[in-house]
Amino acid sequence: MANWKRTASKIAYYSFYVAVIIEVLLVLIDKSAYTNPIEGRVFQITFLLFLIKVCFTKYTPSEYVLIFLFCVLGAISYFITDRNDIIRIVMFVAACKNIDMKKCLKLVFYLTLAGCMTIILLSVSGVYGTISLTQEFRSSEVETRYTLGMGHPNALQCMVWALTTLGLYLYAEKMKWYHYIVVLAVNVFFFLLTNSRTSFLVTVLIIGLAFLQTVRKSENILRCSAVTEIFITVMSMAGSVVIAGCAYKVYDYVWEMDRGLAAVFFNKLNSLLNGRIRILVENDTFEGTIQTWSLFSKPEHMERYFDMGWIRLFYWYGIIPACVFVVVLLGIMYYCYKSKHYMELMLIASFAIYSIIEAHAISVYIARNYVLFIIGQYWYKALVGKRDYVGEIRKL
Repeated sequence: MANWKRTASKIAYYSFYVAVIIEVLLVLIDKSAYTNPIEGRVFQITFLLFLIKVCFTKYTPSEYVLIFLFCVLGAISYFITDRNDIIRIVMFVAACKNIDMKKCLKLVFYLTLAGCMTIILLSVSGVYGTISLTQEFRSSEVETRYTLGMGHPNALQCMVWALTTLGLYLYAEKMKWYHYIVVLAVNVFFFLLTNSRTSFLVTVLIIGLAFLQTVRKSENILRCSAVTEIFITVMSMAGSVVIAGCAYKVYDYVWEMDRGLAAVFFNKLNSLLNGRIRILVENDTFEGTIQTWSLFSKPEHMERYFDMGWIRLFYWYGIIPACVFVVVLLGIMYYCYKSKHYMELMLIASFAIYSIIEAHAISVYIARNYVLFIIGQYWYKALVGKRDYVGEIRKL
């Protein structure tokens, strides 16, 4: 019996990590110039590997009930939308139980970093991928920005933001003030190459919050930063819903049908967001706006892409799945706040504010969204209100 338990534990452990590695490689392939012709089949493989981990993991009755209910949600979504994203995410989150998530995310960090460096080197050396992109960006003037093999300058700066956020989450508590200057300098360097303001400004904000929570450590500052991060997350969601509900005002303003204060405000907001709101109303049915949302999404919604992440969440997956995700996320944030896991709140806030204007995390790729790893780390602990004593001991 003891030998069987050890064998089962090893099978579960290696199945989970092999699946995570594959998911990271899928993200890197997506960021490169290569198109993966068997991506759907690979997703099925990672789903089965996570399922193996779940089958060899012991859960409490309440945890089994919760997993079952979320699987039902995923199955309903699959039969209505013909998309298996939700059921894959549910299986991944369930499989995260008893996994050392800091260790797992370190693997994700270094594997992603190595992959991005490989893509950059291949492009710079002329082996594979383009170095730069010349076209009209924010202004009407044609300019050249660097992509370094990732297809678009925003995609390059996005990966710099994602790796910076994850790196701060993993190592900020060990960093000195001068380490933050180095991190900021790296981001400035890539900003000069890409001129991608969104990713850069979000990164600067997150570096500042991480600095306050670690270098300037005090209970009042920690709590104030944590409350700020929760506020940022809530306002990111709420603001995106308001934008989806009022996007038509940009249309009315452009066509001179409404020049009221609300129309003027949303037109200026559209300019600040580089025209992202107007994209929602540049089709006959205003796809993506709140009137096109449904309780569960439709298969054809997958064919429409726009940058605003929170709006994509509701449009692609439906109101019910999106609301469930929001409730789960806020519940995890409340648990982290009560348990004083403030760096988790920093990571979630970074993804939340970034998702107002970019949809990097709202995609078919699990390893793009580090928030899912945080949910996987704490869902079963938050379910019964357990404190993470192992994590607290590790910090000491």
